[in-house]
Amino acid sequence: MKHRQVRLEKIIERELSRILLTEVKDERLRYVTIFRVDLNNDYSIANVYFSVMGNEDQKQSTARVLEEAKGFIRSSLGKVLEIRKVPELRFKYDKYGEKIEDILQGLKK
Repeated sequence: MKHRQVRLEKIIERELSRILLTEVKDERLRYVTIFRVDLNNDYSIANVYFSVMGNEDQKQSTARVLEEAKGFIRSSLGKVLEIRKVPELRFKYDKYGEKIEDILQGLKK
């Protein structure tokens, strides 16, 4: 994997987390955790893997809200990225992130 691609994935991951926490007005998106971003070879598509605590209905609701806010999020991302074309964002729920959260909660007890 190219160094530039890895670096850009990390920047997108960090900035998406910041945007969801500080710029998006919908409270449901404040509790989303971005676990990983994978860019395709030409940087046109970014698969964004996320997790959110809650029951199945809350998870589906959050996924819908992310899809609805995708345009705003991409626009905000474009303001901080120093690339010509901001990749299309594809949000995917990450079940592994949920397992990690369960393990961490178990360790706290």
